[in-house]
Amino acid sequence: MRNILATKRGIIGVGLAIGVLASLLQFWGNPANMGICVACFVRDMTGALGLHRAPVVQYMRPEIIGFVLGSFGAAYLFKEFRPRLGSAPIVRFILGAFAMIGALIFLGCPWRALLRLAGGDGNAILGLLGLIAGIWIGTRFLKAGYNLGPTHKTYSSVGWIFPLIMVGFLALMLVYPAIPGETQSGVLFYSVEGPGSMYAPLAVSLIVGLGIGFLAQKSRFCTMGAIRDLILFKQTHLFVGFISLAVAAFVTNLVLHQFNPGFVGQPVAHTMHIWNFAGMMLAGLAFSLAGGCPGRQLFLSGEGDGDAAIFVVGMVAGAAFAHNFGLASSGEGATTAGMVAVGIGMVVCLLIGFTMREKIA
Repeated sequence: MRNILATKRGIIGVGLAIGVLASLLQFWGNPANMGICVACFVRDMTGALGLHRAPVVQYMRPEIIGFVLGSFGAAYLFKEFRPRLGSAPIVRFILGAFAMIGALIFLGCPWRALLRLAGGDGNAILGLLGLIAGIWIGTRFLKAGYNLGPTHKTYSSVGWIFPLIMVGFLALMLVYPAIPGETQSGVLFYSVEGPGSMYAPLAVSLIVGLGIGFLAQKSRFCTMGAIRDLILFKQTHLFVGFISLAVAAFVTNLVLHQFNPGFVGQPVAHTMHIWNFAGMMLAGLAFSLAGGCPGRQLFLSGEGDGDAAIFVVGMVAGAAFAHNFGLASSGEGATTAGMVAVGIGMVVCLLIGFTMREKIA
């Protein structure tokens, strides 16, 4: 059966759906200009598990659970569930960690950069330019023979592990729900103020996450891939989905009166333009070296890709490290420790790119 969602019209439709749903999630309770942010939501889940103790960003986000399980369901339904592993797991882990650190310097992943722009946040322009710059650097390595190694088939149980972890997280949410005014419910931590305390109803968030996970798995939606393919091959297939997401979110925000243009006073954002650019440049380079944006890594994890799961685990470690060691930015701007971390991350990613090439350019 032809995969309609993988056509150009299909990818446009998926982008439109994600843009509309992201803005609606904001309307239903998620943080402003953060209807969906893969990096921020993974960071919140890391806090909910107590792996960092920043009290304003702790919540077990059902959208992330839905992304993985929705992808898992689509892969199984259409016989695309392919448990597999590759090489260089420690490299993928490190790339995930630095991708998260870069994203938390900017305060958002590529999805949120688009949603911030669609909500009127001009600071997102610098983030998107940094993202493009990082991916461009990554494409130079790809053209020079950069390769993390081939994947190989593995046991079905290996592919089940990450989806089952998400089922476990959902069970924890149901057993230990948020208690108004309380920062802890059983083993889970919950924010009582800040972005972590803002969320749409659990059932709504989970259903939206499942739907997006299903659509993205079938369409191969990827924000990093959209820019990479445009730079490398002049292909616009994924890029039209990238643009569709932004347009749909912008129009929906206008309808819902959620569009507030400007640079100053934007929600969960700062105006240190150099570091908005640099943070996303680091993230973009890490995404391109790892082969996908954070959303795509979650969707791949759902369809049995152990390499993608390692990248996501690296993101969790990066989120914990960023908040435990003061690397993450705030509304006041980037921290000195965060600036140093960006420099270290760029050096590490460049070394990975230069040393893991099959041929010399």
